[in-house]
Amino acid sequence: MAVPVGAPVRAGDGSAQGDGFAAALDRAAGGRWLVHGDGVRRRLPVDRWHGRAEPAVAGVVARCGGPTLDLGCGPGRLTVALTRSGLTAVGVDVSAAAVRLTRARGAVALHRDLFGPLPGEGRWSHAVLIDGNIGIGGEPVALLRRCRTLLACGGTVLVELEPPGPGLWQGQARVAAAHRAGGLFLGPAFRWARLDVHAVHPVAAAAGLVVRDLFRRGRRWFGELTAVHPLVSDRP
Repeated sequence: MAVPVGAPVRAGDGSAQGDGFAAALDRAAGGRWLVHGDGVRRRLPVDRWHGRAEPAVAGVVARCGGPTLDLGCGPGRLTVALTRSGLTAVGVDVSAAAVRLTRARGAVALHRDLFGPLPGEGRWSHAVLIDGNIGIGGEPVALLRRCRTLLACGGTVLVELEPPGPGLWQGQARVAAAHRAGGLFLGPAFRWARLDVHAVHPVAAAAGLVVRDLFRRGRRWFGELTAVHPLVSDRP
């Protein structure tokens, strides 16, 4: 659901910068949108994040056959689905609220920056970036390169992508909350990105990965990426 481009907005004071996405996880607080610097505004599917794994997520889980990191896990529906499928799964999120929610659902989650030290680096079978998490940090090449350092030989990155069309976009974004009186209240800005199914090929190559497969579940697109050659040392 889109918000009218002309809807009035008010900027936040940045006080939530340390856990700026926590407000987006509150199901009782009304509508939440991700407002991109190029004017694109998208309603965040908060209820879906808190629900059970939908068919599209089940399709991602089916491609995982070993220990898996759910990067930017949010409330943990994917981490839970991976765990229930019998896999070792760990969610990772910079939001303390997200980590608490994931743990409350019975899954394992770490309150970490994914660019910082993580357990088992170089030994994970899969790293997963869904719900637009390819945007984390605003630099998809750096993000995918980081994922590559986490993987064992033959491991894969499973990433949700934009449908064909927008290519690669990088810039600032904010989480917006609906006001009872109308308009939106904007939280602090952070770097973000969007990546579509065509632009993923050169981005993956720059990160030392190759696109093994692109697959669609309903209206959503995903890519399965794997390393071109074994990684020696490529930490960002």
